Amino acid sequence: MKRVLSIQSHVVFGCAGNGAAVFPMRRLGVEVWPVNTVQFSNHTQYKAGWQGMRMPDGHISALMTGLADIGVLGQCDGILSGYLGSAEQGEEILAAVAHLKALNPNAIYFCDPVMGDPDKGCVVAPGVADFFKARALPCADMLAPNLLELEQLIGREIRNVPQALAACQQLREQGVKILMVKHLCRAGFAADRFEMLLVCEAGAFHIARPLYPFARHPIGVGDLLSATLLANLLAGFDPVTAFERTNASVDAVLAQTWLAGAGELQLVAAQQALAEPEIRIRASRL
Repeated sequence: MKRVLSIQSHVVFGCAGNGAAVFPMRRLGVEVWPVNTVQFSNHTQYKAGWQGMRMPDGHISALMTGLADIGVLGQCDGILSGYLGSAEQGEEILAAVAHLKALNPNAIYFCDPVMGDPDKGCVVAPGVADFFKARALPCADMLAPNLLELEQLIGREIRNVPQALAACQQLREQGVKILMVKHLCRAGFAADRFEMLLVCEAGAFHIARPLYPFARHPIGVGDLLSATLLANLLAGFDPVTAFERTNASVDAVLAQTWLAGAGELQLVAAQQALAEPEIRIRASRL
């Protein structure tokens, strides 16, 4: 049994942050210990707004101290971090990563550097983007940026796949072992496909899935992608197979969501495909 600390946002209704990550990882056989950086009633794209709060400074550190005090922190196999309510929360996460790795040197840090997307731009609190670039990046074993986040991390615009690959190699040279670029968007090969890249020791790989014509694309897909990839890796699949399984699982969730005419990811309805994905599309080596 693998165990993961998942430190990111949470919504009471719908699927975003831990709301999109915890159930899929558990369905894939991972014991998940969720820690919320913010807790909102719903995601922030609802026109009626949302209610809730950012967790106070010191909250994450206090929870880590509690886990250490009862002797279980070292049993964790990795930390997955996502949306941060502040750069200070990021520092608490890095302290948790250092503490965990001192207890379990084989533990991994999977950083999902949530900053925004190419359509909305960078939408995080002041200091968070700089934190990811200057502080989190040197500590991350795995990284899962989207196109905008990849551009933020390397400090330049990316217009095509070769430029995206060069950016990934640049980050690999800084110590990141596995990178998954979630949704190449305007830098991809085709505008009517959802395209991703995987760059790891085995090489660089590309995969795509249908881009469903939602009136408003469901929130939480990026959180789901990161969580599913991590769970598959912890299950023992090699990075390329884990990448293919992740693509197939998330495609099944999006197809189910589209067919249901739903605005929120249909994780429960598609749970069998999460656990046992039918891989119709294979990753191609670049």
